[in-house]
Amino acid sequence: MAVFENTEKMYTVLGSLFEHLLADPATGPKFVESKITIKFIIDDPTGTIWLTDEGKVICGPADIKPTIQMTLNGDTCHLFWLQQISLPIALAKGKIKAKGPMPKVLKLLPMLKPAYEAYPEIARSFNLAV
Repeated sequence: MAVFENTEKMYTVLGSLFEHLLADPATGPKFVESKITIKFIIDDPTGTIWLTDEGKVICGPADIKPTIQMTLNGDTCHLFWLQQISLPIALAKGKIKAKGPMPKVLKLLPMLKPAYEAYPEIARSFNLAV
């Protein structure tokens, strides 16, 4: 059974995580300064989450051109935020497919620390296994 039982729950959990990340006083402004828009295309359950270059989180379809597009399933996303799978390994194994300038993707990695720290508690608060 998938970690996220439906798209709405995935949007709630991951939306909370991304809102936390963008609200972080160190990370949020750096992300906005990067001028990057990320589109996450997730399956199992199916959904789309956007982190815009304006510092907004959009759960669902949007008519925006992404700088980076990441395609993965919900379980891989959950494991990534729990730091049980790294981005380089997930990319190498095809668990995450990335389109866009890879240097920009890699530049974002140091900004993920607050999300890594927050996700286990966010997951627990929504009764997800950590």
